[in-house]
Amino acid sequence: MPAPKNSIRRSLLVTSAIVLSTALTAPAAFAAPSPSAGSSSKPSAGSSADSSATASADLSKSPSKKPKDSKNSKGSKDSKGSKGSKAAPPAKMSTVGGALLGRAGTQVNLASGVPVLPKGLSARSWIVADAESGEVLAAHNAHWQLAPASTLKMLFADTLLPKWPSSTEHEVEPSDLAGIGSGSSMVGIKEDETYTVHDLWLGVFLRSGNDAVRVLAAMNGGVENTVAEMNEHAEELQALDTVVVSPDGYDAEGQVSSAYDLTLIARSGLQKKDFREYASTVRADFPGETRKNKKGKKVRESFEIQNTNRLLSGDYDIPVYQGIAGVKNGNTTEAGATFTGVAEQDGRVLLVTVMNPEKKEGNQVYKETAKLFDWGFEAAGKVDPVGELVPPRSAAQAGARPGGAGASPGEAGGTGEGALGAADGRPVASAAAGGGAGGVGTALAVTGGVLVLLAGGAFLVNRRWPLPDLVRRRPRP
Repeated sequence: MPAPKNSIRRSLLVTSAIVLSTALTAPAAFAAPSPSAGSSSKPSAGSSADSSATASADLSKSPSKKPKDSKNSKGSKDSKGSKGSKAAPPAKMSTVGGALLGRAGTQVNLASGVPVLPKGLSARSWIVADAESGEVLAAHNAHWQLAPASTLKMLFADTLLPKWPSSTEHEVEPSDLAGIGSGSSMVGIKEDETYTVHDLWLGVFLRSGNDAVRVLAAMNGGVENTVAEMNEHAEELQALDTVVVSPDGYDAEGQVSSAYDLTLIARSGLQKKDFREYASTVRADFPGETRKNKKGKKVRESFEIQNTNRLLSGDYDIPVYQGIAGVKNGNTTEAGATFTGVAEQDGRVLLVTVMNPEKKEGNQVYKETAKLFDWGFEAAGKVDPVGELVPPRSAAQAGARPGGAGASPGEAGGTGEGALGAADGRPVASAAAGGGAGGVGTALAVTGGVLVLLAGGAFLVNRRWPLPDLVRRRPRP
C-alpha cells in the first residue's frame, strides 16, 4: 500500500476538519508566552502558564489558509525536538479542533472559579483533554510539529493491533531485526526464537522495544508497508500534523507529530480492548533464549519486564499517579522526553500529552504531566473548552448519514464485542487501594469491548465518545 502523497486529497481533509472545528464556539481565551529554549534548566520569566497572560485576538475568525501540507514536507526548522536553542513554534499552525488550538502559546479560559494553571511547566507543547467528550480544556502550542519519539508507537499499535490474534506465533528471522537504530530501546528479541503476538506487544508497550516493533512490521509486509499504513491511518484519524518515517519512533528526518495528534491517536487506541490492557500492564514475564540445561535438555526460561511509564510503575522520585491507566512514553536525542497519559478520577477520564520539557531534571515529563492531570481534574466542569478532539473521518461521515455508525474493531484480530459500559455510555470505573496483585500486573480489570456508540448507533460531531469500562482499577504490588 503506497504512502499517501496526494496533496489535493490532504487539503480536502484539512479543510473538512477546519469546517468541523468551527462548530465549537469558543469564548475569549488567554495566551501565555511559550517557554524560551535556553540552555539553562531554570524556566525563563513568563514561562509558567499562569503568568504574563494576555487576551487573545478576535476568536471568530478562522485562518483562510491551512498550514503547509505536513505530509509533503519534511517539517519546519521549528519542528526539531531538542536541538536549536532558539526554537519557537510557527506563527501559523493547524486549526484542526478549533482556531485557538492553532495559536502559539497557552490557550485556556481562566474565568472566575477556574483554577490557575500550575507553575513550572517547561514543555514545548502540551494538551489536557476530556477523553470522553473530546473537549480540550487547555493547551500550549497544541499543533507544533515536533519529534515524537516512542509515543509514535501508539499509532503503530492502533494501526496493527487488529491484524492478528494474540496467540499467533512467529519465528524470528535475522532480516526481521535489520535496520534497528543505534542505541534503540530493546526488549531482548532473539533470532530463531518463536514468540506469540501477545509477547511482542508486551515488548512494544512495556519496554518500548524497537526490536519488537521491527518483528511485527516484518510480519506486516515490511517497514515500508507499515509506515505507509501508519500514515494512512493518521489521515483517517485527522492527525494531520503527523508524518511517519520510522515505525518505532526512532529519530528520522522529517518525522513529526504534535501534542494534539498524539492525544487523538491515544484516544483512538483506547477504544480497543487489547490496547487498553497492554498500555495498563505494569509488569509481565517475557520469553528468554532457549538454552541447554545440565542434562542437555533444551529449556526456555522467562524474565520479568516492567513498564517504563513512571506514572504507572512509579520511581524513586515520583509516585504512581492515582487513577493512571497508561498510555506511552518516549525519549530520544531529537525529541527529548515525550508522554501521553490517560487517568480517571471520580468517573472523569482525562488525556494529557506533554512534549519535550526544557527542564532536564529526572522524570520531568511525568512531573509536568501529573501537574496537568491535577489541574484538569480540578478544572473539569468549570473551565470552558478551547477546542475539541475531532472524530475520525469515517466516524464523522457515518454520523452525518442517517443510521450511520462509526464502529471500530474492539481487539486484536479485528473482532468486535458488545459494549459493557454503563447504560448511559459512561465508563464503569472504581479506584482501589493497596494490596497485592496476581497475573502479569495489569493496572486495570478491563472488561469492555468495542466503542460504545451513541443514540441510534450514530457518531455525531460534538457529541460524547465514551471509552468503554476504561479504568476499573485492580490492586498492584
